[in-house]
Amino acid sequence: MRQVFPDLWETREFAVPQGPRTHAYLWTPLTGQNILFYSPGDDRDFDGLAQLGGVGRHYLSHQDEAGPMLRAVAGRFGSRLHAPAAEADAIGAFAPIDVPLAGRSVDDAGIEVIPTPGHSPGSTSYLVPGHGGRAYLFTGDTLLRYADGSWRTGYIPGYSDKEGLHAALDIFATLTPDVVVSSAFVAGAAAVHEVAPGTWSGYLDQARAGLA
Repeated sequence: MRQVFPDLWETREFAVPQGPRTHAYLWTPLTGQNILFYSPGDDRDFDGLAQLGGVGRHYLSHQDEAGPMLRAVAGRFGSRLHAPAAEADAIGAFAPIDVPLAGRSVDDAGIEVIPTPGHSPGSTSYLVPGHGGRAYLFTGDTLLRYADGSWRTGYIPGYSDKEGLHAALDIFATLTPDVVVSSAFVAGAAAVHEVAPGTWSGYLDQARAGLA
């Protein structure tokens, strides 16, 4: 486990066969249960997660993160799975969704659940009240930064919806994140990026241009 911020920890990199890289992230708030975002690729960090207090809740951003590790995380830590209701069939093939997510809301952990369909039909982002008042925006595969420094959406021809991704970027434009954490990332890039003041709108404009 790598500590990213005082309350945020990153599992080791997992390379999806013929696809991108990914990490999962453990948020350890001062009060309440630890929360795991995305999904680890294997169980090598389970002992590290346990040393940090385990996992009380597990949040997925979309169906591409579903796999055997969902049941493994729940089995080891007794966590409850929070995931998009719109992708219940695909995700439920690996583990039951304990808390289906539909509609924008702020839950009892202080996490804002923000549906951002476009990359996939149920893609969901999360705005998290992080350490020191910083806002962590978990974007899933909706928005990510490439190795050349450019910001792009996770548009996949024949799978994703451009209009939905444009709408998701419009939603992001109403937010003021200090940190963006994507689910997937490409070789040579990273998944965690601090957003310097005054730069966020430019990143979103760049992502919009890439959808044209």
